[in-house]
Formats: sequence, C-alpha cells, structure tokens
Amino acid sequence: MFRPPINRAMRTLDRSFFRKDVNLTAACVMDSKQIATCRKVLHDDIIKLERLPPIRSAPPNISAVKNTKCLLLKPDTRLEDRTSWSPRLRDLIEAQQVLLTPFHLELDYNYWTYHDIISAILPESEQDEIPVGFSVVGHVAHLNLRDQYLPYKTLIASVLMDKNPTIRTVINKIDDVGEENEFRTFRYEVLAGPDDMNVEVKEQDCILNFDYSKVYWNTRLGTEHHRLVSEFKPGEAVCDVMAGVGPFALPAAKKKVWVWANDLNPGSYRSLVANAKRNKDSMAVKVTQLIRASCEDGHSFIRTSSIQLLNSNRQITIHPKVSRTARTTENQKPFHQTPVEVLKEPKTFSHYILNLPASALTFLSNFIGIYGHHEHLLYPHTDVKLPMVHVYCFSTKSDDNKAEEAKICGEISWQLGYKIKVPGDEEMEIWDVRDVAPQKRMFCASFRLPAEVAFRKVDAVLEGR
Repeated sequence: MFRPPINRAMRTLDRSFFRKDVNLTAACVMDSKQIATCRKVLHDDIIKLERLPPIRSAPPNISAVKNTKCLLLKPDTRLEDRTSWSPRLRDLIEAQQVLLTPFHLELDYNYWTYHDIISAILPESEQDEIPVGFSVVGHVAHLNLRDQYLPYKTLIASVLMDKNPTIRTVINKIDDVGEENEFRTFRYEVLAGPDDMNVEVKEQDCILNFDYSKVYWNTRLGTEHHRLVSEFKPGEAVCDVMAGVGPFALPAAKKKVWVWANDLNPGSYRSLVANAKRNKDSMAVKVTQLIRASCEDGHSFIRTSSIQLLNSNRQITIHPKVSRTARTTENQKPFHQTPVEVLKEPKTFSHYILNLPASALTFLSNFIGIYGHHEHLLYPHTDVKLPMVHVYCFSTKSDDNKAEEAKICGEISWQLGYKIKVPGDEEMEIWDVRDVAPQKRMFCASFRLPAEVAFRKVDAVLEGR
C-alpha cells in the first residue's frame, strides 16, 4: 500500500511519476488539548511508518472546530467496519473524545527513500544487489558501479543526490585506484552535478581541503587514522613517509607532536601545506610550526629526514590562548602572556608511518643502518628507545589471521635482514584495519625497529639485499 508505483522502463528520472493516493481512516481529536492523551491510548492503533507523522490536520469535512488534529490509524482500521475497531478506539468514540473520518493521504517522490525509488525502477533480475554502498568525500558521492548497473547510472546518481542533500556531485570510478599512476588516483565520470572535486573533509577536529581528482583519500580509514594518532605523545617526533593530505600529520601536530610529513604527489604536498596553515591547536599553536612538509621519494626521505632531524634545533614557545578583549588592559597597556611550556624537537623519531599498502613493505630496507653511527643517542646508552615502525600492507584474509601474520612477519624479516617475532610480544603487533575485497584485507604491522637493524654498518648488509 505504501510502496511507490513501479516503472521499470524509466531511463530518465521522472519525479512526477512517483505519486500515490492512500485512503485511510483517521481519529479526529475533538479537544486539541487531549491530543497527547489520545495518542497514548491509541498507541497500538496508530500508523507507524518512518517519515510519516501520525498527527495531521483534520480533513476539510471536520471544520466545526478550528485547528482540529487527527491521528492516522492503521490500514486495517476501517470506518465502515466496527469490528475492525479496537476496544480502546470504541471507548474514545463513545466518550465523544474522537470522531472517525476518512483521510486521503497523498504520497509523492519526496516521501520515498533512495532504495524505494531504485527498487521501483531497476529490472526484477537486478534486485538482488541494488547499489546502495558509496563513499562520501566532502560534497562528492563516489560510486563503483558494477557493469550490470551502468545502463541505469544516471538514474541512480540523480536519485542518490536527491535523497542526500549534502551531496552536490556524484561520480563513478572507471578504473582501479593507481591503475594508471603511482599517486593512487583514478579516472572517473561525473554522473550528476558539476565536475567539482575540490572538497572539504573534517576528521579528528581538523579541516582538510583537497582536489579529490588529484590525491588519494579513503573515508573508510578515519577510524584507523584516529587509532594510530592516539599512540603519539606530545613532544615526540613522527616521520610520515607517505603523508597524503595530512590525515595523520595534522591531528598529530594538533596534539603537539613534531611531524616530518612527506608525499611524492605534488598535489598531496600542496594540500598538506595549505591544510597545515588552516589548522591550530587549542593553545593557539600554529600547526605549521610543528609540521615540516616535503615532496620527495619515500625511500630517500626515510634516511634524509632522520639525518636532518639529528641536526635540527627547533623549538617553540607555547602561550595560553586568550581572547582579544583580554589582550590589553583598560588603559591600553600591553597584555603580557606567561609561557605554558617550551617545546623542543627531539633528535630522533619515535614513530615512522608508511601508509602505502601496495608497496610499503619494500621501503623497510631503508632502515638498515639508519642510526649506524649514532648509537650513543639511543637505548641502551640513553633512555630514548628506538622508533616504532607502522607499515601498512595487504594480505589474504582468514578467520584468525594467523597465516597472514606469519606471512607479513616473514616479509618484514626479509626486507630488514633480521628475524622479526610474530605478534604477541609488546613490541610487535599486526592490526586488522579493514577488508578491501572478498579475499583481501588491509593490515598495519607495528614493531620496534631492532637495534641489530638500526645500528648495522651498511657494508655488513647481507648479500642479495
């Protein structure tokens, strides 16, 4: 009764087609002050449908009392059939608290959901897997339609945009991410709205602006970004080797972490720099003071950034954030702030992030001998521990991930020329990030860089590395 009309021949969206008249029975409440009481008494009799308020203005035939309201009753309650009335409804009628009347309910395109409309348009043979999943990046909805739904792509996009007011552009991916370039971007077609890919995304209290057509972004990684950033401590230094537009770097800097952020993609680098300028932390520290951005190859950046950090002497003075009115006294004397703290950049990184799942493991050999001539700066010569390395990768999937963990540890060991323990030790963890395909899963392997690797003399690297 409440389903939309069906038109499986429709190829161009006709919103006016989706109209339906439903004849119901309504209980008009004679005293408007009793509407809440009557609604409570008739709780089991009132119609209960999403997006369909049961309280309505009484129809024109009930005009004796101004502003009379009525309650829409379930379809099985019929005006002419007293046997369909519940005892509760009969009592209210006999007490002259309500009056039954026909009610003509008009439903239109705006009432039905995306799923309702698409189900009424697609052929019955294509109803098993109606395309409902999509990613939202700012104002852009990103579809990945299967071949059988391509003839209906314009219809699908139009309805999707109608039913999601924040979406202004709908695109469909027409190749795999990274299929044509190393920056993990993709070719797309615009299905609805303007070809405007300049988006704004909010994540971890940060605002990120970027051109979605020129950089990599995955909305589904928001939880993972938060998880890893939560492990960083104020005052630490983090090396983000494949930083993208800053989903790790910006929130880390906002918690007073020194971040050396790099990305090979010039578009990502420009967005990272611009985003750093837009964001401040709660103590009015500019993120640009804590982020050092680079645009170079990640292999070389792992080593050059570590050397440059050893020679860096940066520090910032942090003051409390004050209002403009508090900056001067009544006689206009300058307002003097007392520094909260002086934040000094450490000489070594506490964390390295390698977020390029398809190939990040191949970057690990760059850690061999990275502190070969600086053992005196690190444990056991000082209290400073060797850095944690967080490397993302893809593998197969299983119920317990044991086979995958062994495979990942084996690859890490091969790249480092050193046997890495399987998870269980507090210095080694393999985190299940998300499923990316029926037989493919994304992981994050986090491990403490072994002293045997970090302090190894380069000329002692195993043959074949």
